[in-house]
Amino acid sequence: MITTQAYRFALDPTPRQAGAMFRHAGAARVAYNWGLAVVKANLSRREAERSYGIAEAELTPMVSWSMYSLRKAWNQAKDAVAPWWAVCSKEAYATGLDRLASALKNWADSKRGRRRGPRMGFPRFKSKRKATPSVRFTTGVIRLDGRMHVVLPVLGRIRTHESTCKLGRLIEAGSARIKSATVGQEAERWFVSFIVEVQRAERTPTRPDAVIGVDLGVKTLAVFSDGRPATENPKHLAEAQRKLGRLSRTVSRRRGPDRRTGQQPSNRWKRADARRNRVHHRVTALRRDGIHKLTTSLAGEYGTVVVEDLNVAGMVKNRKSARSIADTGFGEIRRQLAYKTAWNSGRLEVADRWFPSSKTCSACGNVKPKLPLRVRTYICEDCGLVLDRDENAALNLAALVKRHVAGSGPETVNGRGADRKTPPGGAGGHEASAPHRATPARVRRGPSSSNGRITAIH
Repeated sequence: MITTQAYRFALDPTPRQAGAMFRHAGAARVAYNWGLAVVKANLSRREAERSYGIAEAELTPMVSWSMYSLRKAWNQAKDAVAPWWAVCSKEAYATGLDRLASALKNWADSKRGRRRGPRMGFPRFKSKRKATPSVRFTTGVIRLDGRMHVVLPVLGRIRTHESTCKLGRLIEAGSARIKSATVGQEAERWFVSFIVEVQRAERTPTRPDAVIGVDLGVKTLAVFSDGRPATENPKHLAEAQRKLGRLSRTVSRRRGPDRRTGQQPSNRWKRADARRNRVHHRVTALRRDGIHKLTTSLAGEYGTVVVEDLNVAGMVKNRKSARSIADTGFGEIRRQLAYKTAWNSGRLEVADRWFPSSKTCSACGNVKPKLPLRVRTYICEDCGLVLDRDENAALNLAALVKRHVAGSGPETVNGRGADRKTPPGGAGGHEASAPHRATPARVRRGPSSSNGRITAIH
């Protein structure tokens, strides 16, 4: 199986190399801003000509937004715009223009309704202070040099902070090929990310026929249907909140930047802001590490993993719980499970967003009309089951796939609303015995025609 994946390594560049990286990132930003200025000037001129009553056919020709056209125009104007252009690799300017072409395309597709997600705004100019320094290399010498060095065009041989042995062994065996490298800075630390085409050996989970339901939550990060110990939420952001508050107060006392007056930040403000950013970066790294360990364990052991289609974007609109929900990383857990189960020849099944996993009795299938979030124990009035709310939900998620495999019973009809009043006696009418077809498609973005339908991500 051939897959495309990223390998990321921290760098330990010399001051001279760090300066060269900043120059390349700045060159990418200059090319981006130049191209955006050309596009905006062209649009403004055409709009002005329309206001004068000029016919559409006689307007100034539209500037092409393709990467090829923007790069061709840059090559014609670079001597006047950036006389120092030869100092940096041509890939730096290509990086900025490629990002501009992608941003313009995303805006146009969003405006025409061809792009999913929230509406995209028109691209804006990149600030030297706010823009994240990064540059991508797709041509030239891009390779590993031993265990602790990488070689990049113009930048040369750079020492890595960690060993590159894992990727090096794959390249030596002929099962991996580097396609591009992106150098960027996060919290004053430089990283290089290699996009690699990897020939992966076929792998299977240790229990290929096992199905596990995973109920995600804020208090307990993940509860499982097979009795596996629950994964507690480490709450990295909450743990660091006190330190972040202290550092934020220090930053507020320094002389920071002011766009209204053009005031530049003081060196003390920059150092204080960098300390605060390092704490945020550490929180992100700890959260990502914990999620990787959880998802790798699940994908490597179980043939089928079942999760809910959580409306995370809607959940974070609640100001009281937004920070806690954002700290859990629900979306990242599902993203990692999707590709890791595929790598291990497993399946990720996503239960419909409107499936009442918490309100359904995992023993008899009875459904409560309502179950407030404050009620943490599920008590069934029909069969007398007493079980933790999250464990009950995980069991229902696993049973959803098992019923689909058994394949008996009629389809169900779904209503609208996550907390609607469900008729007692069955999940969605007949859910206790209903088959739920796995649909090999991406997850739906709204109510579907079945309470218990699942979506397979292969």
